[in-house]
Amino acid sequence: MPPLEAYKRQLPYTYALGLYPALQALEQAPHLVSRVLVHSKLSGEGADALYAACAQHKIRTEQAERLLKKLSGKDNCFAAAVCNKQQHDLDPSGNHLVLVHPMDAGNLGTILRSALGFSFLDITLITPCADAFDPQVIRASMGAIFSLRLSEFDSFEAYQNQAGPRKLYPFMLSDDALPLSKAVQHKKSPHSLIFGNEGSGLPAEYATWGQSIKIEQSDAIDSLNLAVSAAIGMYAFSSL
Repeated sequence: MPPLEAYKRQLPYTYALGLYPALQALEQAPHLVSRVLVHSKLSGEGADALYAACAQHKIRTEQAERLLKKLSGKDNCFAAAVCNKQQHDLDPSGNHLVLVHPMDAGNLGTILRSALGFSFLDITLITPCADAFDPQVIRASMGAIFSLRLSEFDSFEAYQNQAGPRKLYPFMLSDDALPLSKAVQHKKSPHSLIFGNEGSGLPAEYATWGQSIKIEQSDAIDSLNLAVSAAIGMYAFSSL
């Protein structure tokens, strides 16, 4: 097999670094896994599960201590799945989470994990944005990315052309923004929850494209972290 490179955005593959993310890749998307890197110190029940999954799906394992350290920057990364990248078509009948220009890898990974927890399976990123396939994002999502349908568009209009008819809920402070607690009482599906960049939020025109929503909070702080806001919004709109 060809030698592996340090991760770059233009590569057709990425890495699920760590035992649990690698297991999630093998369990949720084995068709994307081309090989699995292991450390000689890998042991225990997790190791047994990893080797069993590789055997089940006929996926090659390679002992690669130096490469694991190089890829992760750590001495205690004992496994990694090498995964081909894949984007998905949108489900026009489902509810979507739309992230407009998110730039922080840790935030994005945390949001993806929350999205899976609150059953928002269709995730759209409007570029430019953080690389969802960056190993840091996959690690922060704890492998949740392999259970989600991910898509990217270069504009919100391009997203709308494929999303199908739906109610749009941009989370932003506008003159007609509804408190979240009130908005969920009248929610309509299918819908899209839309969140902006960590620093600048959503551009003003988004307020004209749907019913804007604000998350009630005390005036002791000026704003909530993007990952926190997205989790609150998804929880409020979920049917859990």
